Amino acid sequence: MNPAARAARLIADAPPDGEDGPSGPTLAAALRNSGLLVASARLAHHPENPLELLDALQTIGRASLSAGRLFEGHVNAVKLVILHGGPVGDLRRGALYGIWGADGRDPARIEGGILRGQKQFASGADVLDRIIVTAKQGDSLRLLLFSRAQLRGRLFAQEWQVSGMKATASGRCDLDGMALSDATLLGPPDAYLVEPHFHGGVWRYAAVQLGAMRALTAITADQLHERGQADTPLQAMRLHRMILACETARLWLAQAARAVERPDAVASDAETAILARLRTATEAVSLLNAMDQALGAASFATAHPADRIRRDLSFYLRQANPDGLMLASTDRILADPNLRQRWIG
Repeated sequence: MNPAARAARLIADAPPDGEDGPSGPTLAAALRNSGLLVASARLAHHPENPLELLDALQTIGRASLSAGRLFEGHVNAVKLVILHGGPVGDLRRGALYGIWGADGRDPARIEGGILRGQKQFASGADVLDRIIVTAKQGDSLRLLLFSRAQLRGRLFAQEWQVSGMKATASGRCDLDGMALSDATLLGPPDAYLVEPHFHGGVWRYAAVQLGAMRALTAITADQLHERGQADTPLQAMRLHRMILACETARLWLAQAARAVERPDAVASDAETAILARLRTATEAVSLLNAMDQALGAASFATAHPADRIRRDLSFYLRQANPDGLMLASTDRILADPNLRQRWIG
């Protein structure tokens, strides 16, 4: 059994000790105790087989979308640490990494060697060991690495009051007054924005979402079978639509993983990842609609196996500014002759 499969088994056996299923600390322990966090040193940056990373992401997403979000953030952060020559000793000891890039009304920034502002949507605020934050410095964006101990008293996981993805505890981090000298700087200014490592990484959280899509398809198939409805024409049509949605997303994501995660990937390869992420979201919405029609009102009971996954996936699909991502992608494809030839012909 590989580390991702072990983590999924631990998550399945975990107690519902959180507000909405297993808590963040319990999910983080499953990722750590399975060996998956250590294995990410091999998987996160230029894996020998990119499809192994795809499989790991969707396996954890199928077990728990909140765990998948934590693992995907870990992979993202580990990739940046390796890419920019940061310290990796804690990674080999099973530390959980993450990256917080979202700003609120008071954006994170560097003023005269002092950090100002806050980060929002700080996933894993209750469990991360090593945290990368983005902060503006003049017209540039910097990557700053901190330990959890350095942020003690500055993390507000309890402010995360939402209907889905509750166990991610994606609260707030107050950076105001911290010294820049306390941080480990990763890479030169704007290193975070370099493609294909920036938007090129969006396929990874779509792979986590694929895992949830497959979980919902399995639940629907099982329940239709139990009801004796699996071979009725309308129900079979709905289940078939869900199967096609999963496979369409998988094929797009496999293409993106192969394109973006290879050592000789170029900036334009990020477009493959963006299109894969957008296609996955479209297929996920179609799948959720088909499932709702197939299972009906009974599946909205809080004890139903589909309920939390539906809430989590519906929320997760809103990450991050999909409309802006689509519009910018279309503009680039139309403006670049090579991209136009690749995607339009």
